[in-house]
Amino acid sequence: MEVKIRHRSRLMQLIALAMFLTLVWAYAQLEWGVPQGVKKTAVQSRGAILAADGRVLAGSVNGKRVYPMGPLAGQVVGMLGATEGLEGLEYAYDRRLAAGEDLRLTLDPGVQSAAERALATAIPKHQAEYGSVVVLETRTGRVLAAASYPPFDPNRWREYSGDDRRNRPFLDVFEPGSTVKGLVVAAALNEGLTTPNTKYETPMHRFVGGRWGSTIRDAVAHPKALTTRQVLRYSSNVGMSHLVEHFPAEKMRGYLGRYGFGEDVNIPTVMTSTGRLQPLRKWDDLVRATNAFGQGMSSTTLQLAAAYNAVANDGLYVSPRLVEGEPAGERREVLRPETARITRAMLQAVIEEGIPHQAGLKGYALAGKTGTAQVSEGAKGYASDIYDSVFAGFFPADAPRVTVAVMVHGAKLEYHGSQLAAPIYRDIASEILSRWATAPLPPTKTPEDQK
Repeated sequence: MEVKIRHRSRLMQLIALAMFLTLVWAYAQLEWGVPQGVKKTAVQSRGAILAADGRVLAGSVNGKRVYPMGPLAGQVVGMLGATEGLEGLEYAYDRRLAAGEDLRLTLDPGVQSAAERALATAIPKHQAEYGSVVVLETRTGRVLAAASYPPFDPNRWREYSGDDRRNRPFLDVFEPGSTVKGLVVAAALNEGLTTPNTKYETPMHRFVGGRWGSTIRDAVAHPKALTTRQVLRYSSNVGMSHLVEHFPAEKMRGYLGRYGFGEDVNIPTVMTSTGRLQPLRKWDDLVRATNAFGQGMSSTTLQLAAAYNAVANDGLYVSPRLVEGEPAGERREVLRPETARITRAMLQAVIEEGIPHQAGLKGYALAGKTGTAQVSEGAKGYASDIYDSVFAGFFPADAPRVTVAVMVHGAKLEYHGSQLAAPIYRDIASEILSRWATAPLPPTKTPEDQK
């Protein structure tokens, strides 16, 4: 009798175990698996992601999500999992796409390709880790390109690391370095604190900040006295410390905020990082000076492009736009139009007199500013051998149509902004001007030439 009961008990245990495993399997199918017919219908009806010219960046074919242009804007587009977007616009606009609605972007495939190609050429050559580019249409703030390197092909997304899938132009935060000088000079001009020809005593180093201060140093040899125009030309930290000496902290920080630093980018739905400005209570003389050359603050490539776009756009900041049909972002006056025009001329001189071969194109009016920033390691201070190479500018300088920002991280060879980021800007400008079929201006004749 005991044997029969024991056998029956074991049989009941086996039946219970089988039923439990069946329930687990069924739950797993509901939780992680989707019947193929349902999956095919969901993907097939999913809306497409289109470039500005209508070319398909993401679409559905035979129940599969495909990316016909491969790695072009791959990090921006993102990818689809079984039925839901996992990253990029596939994730950010998942509900809209799942409802069958197409998404048309502001991205120009030609400009995007030019930006990606310039990064792919320069970064391996300089043995850098990664980089990003943003190109904006000046008047509207439309994002014409948002490029990342290394590239990412969403058709094979499982083969890539999370870092490779990262939308770096919108998410990576870095210190913008000396690119900020152009923006601070514009703000000081706007406040009447300086003029292009105001002269400052500029030794190669200067102690700033009193008892708790520090020594500010210049990297590029220059005359002992520089005008404001020359402070930009030689990228003098010492000159900038003089220039902002009488700039009230709350006003200077206010300008940086209106340029978009330390604020969320007003771009709907898309995930972006903010960057940082130190709180006003910490703005002593030293912080004011270091912020004048982009140290102690942080930005994304998108924020830097939008800030420079305000100078290009006659002093008017416009929020970047990535998806057509979204509500217009914020528009605010940062500078008077005449201030912006004076600053543009000074930034044109930075290229033409300082780095014509690295950032310039003969016969074309390009404007901008380089930056070379040591990478902050938090409490440890700044790394002695890791740099971000940065450039921000626009063209044509007298009537800008396009604004460009470039950032490359961790180059081991020729890491200065003039050596790495500036040529990337030049190469992108060259391709865009070629697409516009813009003829170069003839060389300006000097009195000697006319004899």
